[in-house]
Amino acid sequence: MRTVRTPILEIAYEESGPAQGRPAILLHGFPDDVHAYDRVAPPLEATGWRVLVPYLRGYGPTRFLSPATPRSGQQAALGRDLADFLEALGLTHAVLAGYDWGGRAACIVAALWPQRVAGLVTMGGYNIQNIAMAANPASAAAEYRYWYQWYFHTARGRAGLATNRGPLCRLLWRLWSPNYRFDDATYEEAAASFDNPDFVDVVIQSYRHRHGAAPGDPALEDIEAQLAQQPPITVPTISLQGECDGVSPRDVVDRHAGHFTGFYQQRVIPIAGHFLPREAPEAVIQAICELEGKGF
Repeated sequence: MRTVRTPILEIAYEESGPAQGRPAILLHGFPDDVHAYDRVAPPLEATGWRVLVPYLRGYGPTRFLSPATPRSGQQAALGRDLADFLEALGLTHAVLAGYDWGGRAACIVAALWPQRVAGLVTMGGYNIQNIAMAANPASAAAEYRYWYQWYFHTARGRAGLATNRGPLCRLLWRLWSPNYRFDDATYEEAAASFDNPDFVDVVIQSYRHRHGAAPGDPALEDIEAQLAQQPPITVPTISLQGECDGVSPRDVVDRHAGHFTGFYQQRVIPIAGHFLPREAPEAVIQAICELEGKGF
């Protein structure tokens, strides 16, 4: 494990592969950590990629530099963190791959800082939130899938996450990837990252902010204003979608194609659910390698 300092964070990350290799940044989601890519990174490393897998803010050993910084999990914070990570390491023209929160960060950087991105593998389509439309109700089935978000809007939900984060997040794994048969050791390895002292604050702010129920970090207002325009993504992109994703069903992701104005392919992965790097690592590896010829 290595660390790098940005203006806001001391970001912990795993790195493998040749220092001069083609850079691939692999980004985990909620609730997970860098071990999501344990079956993705080694094959990439073996074919010459420089693979970097950072812990997001609020996870594992990543820490805020100042106690005064808002413990925000809003989308602009995730995007800014990734842009700062690339800047701190002097990385240009990297392939970004991510799902859930990590997919959001990757989409944001691809949209706002495309000069740094050789290609994008987004799991779940266009992951940039349309916060202005957040008050509009979704279908009954979608609202049911988002029960945890409404739970986190309450004081009881915050206390529940703080007290029962292990069992609660394990339940989300089961619901979101119903065909994924993980063992106790696999889950506990990732769950250790949820003991980060800022995990609860970051998670709660994230889910409240996206629905207009919590203020954002004032320092991120300019980025949020840009994201409110739903900016297009111009870099070469492959979108992966688990056929059995318990959070974002295929019909929702199918409507995202219009946000991508460059090379774009969408692929549905049979049987797989939300945690694609764990469930279908070969599909993630293949997508990253295919983008090599389009962006480098």
